[in-house]
Amino acid sequence: MNRTKRKIAVAVTGASGAVYAQILLQKLLHPAFELEEVAVIFSTNARDIWHFELEEEFVPEAPLKVYRKDDFYAPFASGSSSFDTLIVCPCSMGTLGRIAGGISDDLITRAADVMLKERRRLILVPRETPYSLIHLENMQRVTLAGAIICPATPSFYNKPENIRQLAETVVDRILQLAGFPVDTFRWGENPTL
Repeated sequence: MNRTKRKIAVAVTGASGAVYAQILLQKLLHPAFELEEVAVIFSTNARDIWHFELEEEFVPEAPLKVYRKDDFYAPFASGSSSFDTLIVCPCSMGTLGRIAGGISDDLITRAADVMLKERRRLILVPRETPYSLIHLENMQRVTLAGAIICPATPSFYNKPENIRQLAETVVDRILQLAGFPVDTFRWGENPTL
């Protein structure tokens, strides 16, 4: 049986939490996911935050392909493309607000607009605390439009031993929401409880 490999996009914005994006992109390289392409877009501040928090430069590996944030010729800027998912991780409140307002002023917000209008997966991973009423209203608005809000709120019941394991609790949830099979801790299903 000839299965079509999936194409997804991951946008990294300037919110704190580059570790989530780093682990997400590393996990998407796993051959079991059988991805044809993972498009990666960085907002203006995202690379600076990545470098500051992780103390390294981002170096893409296949099937990761980096697109400029002003590249409206990227395939997923159109509903005619075969990209089925956009994950914005971490998602700044400014990006969330522009998506909620339908403002497609860069490739990230245009790709989000495409996912919403085509009824495809849009997963937004806000990393902010506390939330203002404006943040909550924007999250409600995009949720009503079909997006999934998955806050970067780690869980502790798997007893993580380091920051990476803690961040993985969020990333594994993102991958599950994106429709990928993930071998991860599941409440009430793991014999260690």
